[in-house]
Amino acid sequence: MAAAAMRTIRNYLEQSRAVLDAAIDDPACAHAIRDIAEVAARALAAGNELLLCGNGGSASDAQHLAGEMLSRLNYDRGPAAAVALTTDSSVQTAIGNDYGYERVFERQILGLGRPGDGLIAISTSGRSPNILKAIGAARERGLNLVGFTGRTSGEMAARCDLCLHAPSDSTPLIQQIDITGGHIICGLVEERLFPPG
Repeated sequence: MAAAAMRTIRNYLEQSRAVLDAAIDDPACAHAIRDIAEVAARALAAGNELLLCGNGGSASDAQHLAGEMLSRLNYDRGPAAAVALTTDSSVQTAIGNDYGYERVFERQILGLGRPGDGLIAISTSGRSPNILKAIGAARERGLNLVGFTGRTSGEMAARCDLCLHAPSDSTPLIQQIDITGGHIICGLVEERLFPPG
């Protein structure tokens, strides 16, 4: 049992290292992170906000990144306006009950989104119906559209202005790149809007 567990642990850590190495070796990945940080910083500097959404682990990533923006990442500074659309259970269950789960983010964006805001839509497959509807609503409302997805990206990448493609088809490994890229983006935005010292 102990030997099998150790093999499983080592195997997963090696897979994690491999996907990080693939991201490091892919200039498109670094360029996407840089460009997404620029879009987010411009929106926030203009008084707009970032909206984030995803399902399951991607919902957790949306909440995590909104928290980093509103609170802090590396040092004390002012808050940056970010809202995870995954946190209000009353809103989600009302929309899900009345209009269907595929519209749970779309309705929030239509109600809350303003031209110049940014949407960070997270879907490891790039095919989640509620994420695709959210992207459509964001386009309709004039938001800047950013996607975080995996290597294949489904329909999502073609519908976004910018897309971070994790170099993997494995959901857990894609999510690792999403949160790593998200931390880098938050750090770049923090430095741009709230220079240290």
